Amino acid sequence: MQKQSAPSPADRASVLGQAVSEVARRLHIGPTDLGQIIGVSQPTASRLLKGESHLRASTKEWELSTFVVRLYRSLFSLVGGDDNLARGWLHSPNQAFPGQRPIDLIKRVDGLIHVCEYLDAYRARV
Repeated sequence: MQKQSAPSPADRASVLGQAVSEVARRLHIGPTDLGQIIGVSQPTASRLLKGESHLRASTKEWELSTFVVRLYRSLFSLVGGDDNLARGWLHSPNQAFPGQRPIDLIKRVDGLIHVCEYLDAYRARV
């Protein structure tokens, strides 16, 4: 049996970039919002969504992108894989966040972490 080598940093960056782009596509998060969420400029977010740019490991945008993927995975589980329900939840005011929309909260680091923790805790109840 051959031992598989660990993925290279470039491979990891490519996979995370593709994952964040797919999450953004599924949840209708445009480049302006995505840039605000992961801490990059709108043009950089646009290039990332088009696959023309990659995330750099060990950076703020890298770490925030992992939270975006975590958010989607938790939400996906809670809505039974229905992206329409996931989009509706993300873009609608929510009583759990004093009437604020999660999409607006996740544009701040503390909001992104809070929403992820909320979804993880809610998912644990299921």
